[in-house]
Amino acid sequence: MAKKLEGKTALVTSATRGIGLACALALAREGAKVAMGVRRLEAAQEICDSHRAEGWELFPVYFDALRKESYAAMVDAAAERTGGIDILVNNFGMGLPAEDLDVVRGSEEAFFRILELNLGSVYRVSRLVIPHMRKRGGGSIVNISSIGGLIPDVTRTGYGVSKAAINNLTCQIALQFARDGIRCNAVLPGLTATDAALDNMPEEFIRSFLSHVPLNRMGRPEDIAGAVLFLAGDDASYITGHILDVAGGYGLGTPQYADVIRRQGSGT
Repeated sequence: MAKKLEGKTALVTSATRGIGLACALALAREGAKVAMGVRRLEAAQEICDSHRAEGWELFPVYFDALRKESYAAMVDAAAERTGGIDILVNNFGMGLPAEDLDVVRGSEEAFFRILELNLGSVYRVSRLVIPHMRKRGGGSIVNISSIGGLIPDVTRTGYGVSKAAINNLTCQIALQFARDGIRCNAVLPGLTATDAALDNMPEEFIRSFLSHVPLNRMGRPEDIAGAVLFLAGDDASYITGHILDVAGGYGLGTPQYADVIRRQGSGT
């Protein structure tokens, strides 16, 4: 049985752990040659080697979002090794929750640093990859945004604004390059059980957050990767400019939903 991405090449940024790793593995499993844009080349190579027996083709290319010169070098290295780029997953993202508070209390420096890195990385890498996709007659860009780009919060202002901007940039790219056969969509994770999230979120916060999630669990990196795989491949060939939240229904209910769920849980 033919694999869905046989003959395709993909570039995934920040791919050694969490959502990025899950995306890289999902694409490779379906036959894509996957360049993993990473800072830790040795760690990425170990991942690539561990899946070689399965016939998956993955390889690391250096990428550091803090070093702008690494962007073009990453794209060039990926394209040279594979002959081009058909799929781009802009997965890199960062936050500074201790400094990124509300508009008054938060750090102005942190706000603009988050915008520069989160939005800037998607803009710059897409700008470099689109010419390669044009040469191939098209391609698919999937940007990893966040449910926080749709729903305002009482804190993390810069993070939410950066993700909202990525959502808009997604639609801009989709419209501007549709006639080149290039699709661009965004996947918006909700609370996802990555190592980074589990290590930094108190249990009380997780319980409170899940009271707003109708499916009543944290997402898995594989949940996000499944959506990315769909949008990257031909099954989504007529979908572009779509902002797809993968958040378990977070934000779906009325403001009273969480209160009702808490009362039910306490037996009152």
